[in-house]
This record gives sequence, C-alpha cells and structure tokens, in this order.
Amino acid sequence: MEGDKHHFVLIHGVCHGAWSWYRVATALEAAGHRVTALDMAGCGASPGRGEEVASFEEYSRALLDAVAALAEGEKAVLVAHSFGGQSLALAMERYPEKVSVAVFVTATMPAAGKPMTYAFKQLLQGKGPDFFMDSTLGSTGDPRNPDKTFLFGPKYMARRVYQLSPPEVCYSFVPQFLLILPSSDVWCNIIRIMQDLTLGIAMVRPSRRFLNDDTMNGDVLTSARYGAVRRVYVVAEDDEWKPPGMQRLMASWNPGTEVMGLQGADHMPMFSKSRELSELLMVIANKYPRS
Repeated sequence: MEGDKHHFVLIHGVCHGAWSWYRVATALEAAGHRVTALDMAGCGASPGRGEEVASFEEYSRALLDAVAALAEGEKAVLVAHSFGGQSLALAMERYPEKVSVAVFVTATMPAAGKPMTYAFKQLLQGKGPDFFMDSTLGSTGDPRNPDKTFLFGPKYMARRVYQLSPPEVCYSFVPQFLLILPSSDVWCNIIRIMQDLTLGIAMVRPSRRFLNDDTMNGDVLTSARYGAVRRVYVVAEDDEWKPPGMQRLMASWNPGTEVMGLQGADHMPMFSKSRELSELLMVIANKYPRS
C-alpha cells in the first residue's frame, strides 16, 4: 500500500499479549512500516504474574516508557485492542505530542473528565456470571478491599471472543486429500482460524482488572490533553463480548472521534479479519499524518 512509512505501537487486550498481533505486525512490517508490539506487565512473555502487578500504572509501564522514549519530534500510531484502550488513553494524556493518531480497535474507550472505570463498568452492565461461562475470577491485593483477576475460559473464548473460529470444526472433519491440494483455500482458512483459537487458549494468562486502582478511579483524563489527540474507533461489527452499539456509544463520549466499521470481525479482528484490519490501519495512518 502506497504512502508514508509509519511507526505502529500495538497494545493487546486483557489476558493476551504482544503475540496476539502477530498477523497484523507481519503485514505492517511487510509493507515497510516499523512495528512495536508490547507486553503489558504480567502478560504475554513479560516476567511475573498478573496478580502481582501492583497498579494500573505499573501494568501500563511498557507502553508509557515506549512512547516517552520516542525521538524528539517523532510521532507514532498507537493501536489498542479491548482492555488496552485504557492504557492507550493514559499514554495519550501523558504524551499527546507524541501520538499522530490513536486507534481503538473494539477497545474500551474512556471519556475525558470521567474515571476510566466508568467505561468498563458500563460494559459489564447486564452481564451476569453466566455470560462469562467457564472464565474464572480470583482475588488479589488487600483482603479488606481485594481486586479481581480474570482469566478467559476455553468455552467462553470459542463462543464470545473467537466465535468466528468455530470450535465444532476439527481436523478429523476435513477430507485428508483436500489438505494437500494447493487450491484448497477454504479448508486452509478453516484450519487457520482453528489454529488462532488454539493459540489463544494456550497463551492467555490471568490479568487484574484494576477496579480499585487510584489511576483508574481518578480524574486523570483531560479534554486539553487526552481529548486533543486525533483518534479513530474501529468497530468490530460481530463482537459478541462488546456489542457494536456499545462500541459506538463509547466513541460518542469523545467528540471528534472518527468511527469505522469492520464487517465480519469478532472480538479478535487481528485474527478474524487480520488482512482487512492491517489495511485499515495503514489507511488511517496515511489519513492522519505526523504533522
């Protein structure tokens, strides 16, 4: 795709890690762009456990440090998925001059002047324990006011997060002779999305939600800084966990946000629509130049 070369900084969602961006990162790098995919504290390949992360500031430290370390005058395209939208918002508030455009991909998008927990609590409304199926909650921190840790369950991932990677399909259902034919694109695609779900189930780690955290509950996002950064919300139109209407509502809390829809994308568009998402990110980056 023609256009300037950009620096993309990719921020994963809860329980996931930098690994979840591998398809998108590969596509962006193949197009000549620079890509930094980060592991938040206690996630992905980072050391330590999620429940040991003391604060949301510490959780987001890898992103804050990466943006702070950008060369003078350099601006990056910051792209966040899901829970990562809150870390992105914090980076926008701290370093607005270093962000060419902020992209929220079916991400939690806080509103200036409200605590970051506000958006997350709105997402949870109407979702009882049964909604999260076999996912598990734990407790950590001060026993008198504990925080919750969360881990996706395999059934929940298959039904509400990676639902466009159908769990009922398995290799035994695929005629073996089709697997060796170079033209068997449909079967290859079925196997590919099965592999993404299998990868996700193997790689997710428990994460804190930081509902009692001072930064998450404070008045830290301002219109003058966070609200001044150019931003785009990419709506995953087939997201089972974060319905499209809720995604658009969060975008509406932030005047000036451009909204773009991604058809056929579940909660993991970096897998279900990786090519389309990669191309869209390049379009966005070229539309919002670094000046």
